Amino acid sequence: MADDIEGNILMEIAIVDDEKIICNEIKKRIKKIKPCCHADEYARGEDMLFADKLYNIVFLDIQLKGRDGIDIAEELRQKSENTIVIFITGVKDYVFQAFDVAAFHYLLKPIDAEKFEEVFVRAWKEAEKRKRNETGFLLIRTRNRTFPLPKDSILYVESRGKKAEIHTARETISMYASLSGLQAELGEEFYRSHRGYLVNMAYVSEYYHDSILLANGESIYLAKEKYQEFARAYMRYLRGGGVIHG
Repeated sequence: MADDIEGNILMEIAIVDDEKIICNEIKKRIKKIKPCCHADEYARGEDMLFADKLYNIVFLDIQLKGRDGIDIAEELRQKSENTIVIFITGVKDYVFQAFDVAAFHYLLKPIDAEKFEEVFVRAWKEAEKRKRNETGFLLIRTRNRTFPLPKDSILYVESRGKKAEIHTARETISMYASLSGLQAELGEEFYRSHRGYLVNMAYVSEYYHDSILLANGESIYLAKEKYQEFARAYMRYLRGGGVIHG
């Protein structure tokens, strides 16, 4: 089954468990399936969240010292919708809570080698699919449809409570997502101009001390305290060969 995993895509993997023996066991099983693959190790979920890194796959214990794994997974979801979470725990009581945070799978200790390989291979293949979508597309998930949206078609994103409104020239799409999570997925071409807005710098026409005018004539907020930072970021974007849509 391990042969089904492609070898040309780099994956960032984390193991969060306060039992060193379990961490070593998971690392050993990962290495057996993917010899060149490295996994970061954390004893506390908070340490992983504070790390300046977005992970593709996270093996997460539920019963941790400090904040439990369910709580950590909820915050992880805010950082990135695409991270695959696999819970590893010694109890079955949390299975429904695991579904609430969109866990990919739920493995029980002691870890069965065959089951681990099956789940890891499926998780890797799903992570590959999500990484491909990350390159030029944002995967949109609404109640009625799921589809890849080209990132360069997005003018700006607006926060609406627990939802985000994604504005394109053709339509406005509403989906459950945090602005910080979308910012991580969309990349450096999108600037957080205000706590409620992400703007695609490719569509910036003019900017003022409190607003940004887009190529389609719409105007969005620019926080006054972010004016200098935005001006520098926009200049870097232009010098780096950034595309401008008129």
